[in-house]
Amino acid sequence: MNAGTVFVAFLRLGLTSFGGPIAHLGYFRDEFVVRRRWLPDSEYAELVALCQFLPGPASSQVGMAIGLRQAGLRGALAAWCGFTLPSALLMMAFAFGILRWGQGLPAGVLHGLKLVAVAVVAQAVWGMTRMFCRDAASWLLMLAAAVAMLLWPQATTQLWVIAVGALVGQFWYRRMLPAAGPGFAVAVSRRWGGVALALFAALLLLLPVMAERSPNATLSVFDAFYRVGSLVFGGGHVVLPLLQAEVVAPGWVAADEFLAGYGAAQALPGPLFAFSAFLGTAMSAGPGGWAGGWLCLVAIFLPSLLLVIGVLPFWSRIRQYRWMQAALAGVNAAVVGLLLAALYDPLWTTAVRDWHDVALVMLAAAALMWARLPPWCVVLAMAAVALAVGLAFP
Repeated sequence: MNAGTVFVAFLRLGLTSFGGPIAHLGYFRDEFVVRRRWLPDSEYAELVALCQFLPGPASSQVGMAIGLRQAGLRGALAAWCGFTLPSALLMMAFAFGILRWGQGLPAGVLHGLKLVAVAVVAQAVWGMTRMFCRDAASWLLMLAAAVAMLLWPQATTQLWVIAVGALVGQFWYRRMLPAAGPGFAVAVSRRWGGVALALFAALLLLLPVMAERSPNATLSVFDAFYRVGSLVFGGGHVVLPLLQAEVVAPGWVAADEFLAGYGAAQALPGPLFAFSAFLGTAMSAGPGGWAGGWLCLVAIFLPSLLLVIGVLPFWSRIRQYRWMQAALAGVNAAVVGLLLAALYDPLWTTAVRDWHDVALVMLAAAALMWARLPPWCVVLAMAAVALAVGLAFP
């Protein structure tokens, strides 16, 4: 498969994937597991579980990993470009002048997009539950993971839940599972994987030193966004307080501009990390403008690309062992629990307000799960329906 095919597939998702990182994983599964059959459900679940361990935006890393699997390094870059560039370019344009034109889409349309996200995640939870929760132990682990995430909704809880899932799977499933086959292959050698991991660590350690000793503001900006991309766990909204500390506190971006950009990011498809493009374009430090937007966008995503390239070649070998398969069985059940928790909070709690919304979510779920309509059609239809309902029942 060539990188152009990967780019086109991810570009469509970059234009239509509303709802944040959890919803993105649902869109990815529907597109690449169900529709295109680029990889089986088991491999997709492994990629999701692996990327939950890594710092950075999990949904973007899963996309890079799928692109890497299909077309090598060019495929990983094509997947990132297709999924990220639509929202990034819109965020740069917003920084240049959209602030003077109002607050973007009507509230009814935005509400409809949130309801679509609820339906997409519900579809993903249903499909993954049927695939990975086939006995009492996996069901208990899934429910325990969901309860833990709802009681302690911190990014670190996610890591603990996955670690406990791996430990439980190690003890419960090890004797039941045979050694796995070779699994999925990636077009990157372990030598290049080691180089990528070494480069990731070198940049993380050396950039702060270089930025402190150099008066170059561009280097300081690149260091700040690279560190955020390297150290944030949980992705999505978790990155916002870290970015605020990096760009608002030193006066690079005004607090009002920061919040306006954050509000615009909620209305756009694609990864929330594309918010970095707005900040780079609007900030007073560094090059600013288009150059600043591209600088910050590359800096915050570069750690994710290096980690995916560095870890996957070794992962394909490690996963062959029985103990790893047993741990993955537990992790898969725990990941379903995390998706179930996210389906309730924040998706359901923030999107569903009354019986009209319940009916619209059920309608969207039926369109996705039974009518098999493509997600982008459901997105457009639900945005229009939600706007009409909002006007009819203000």
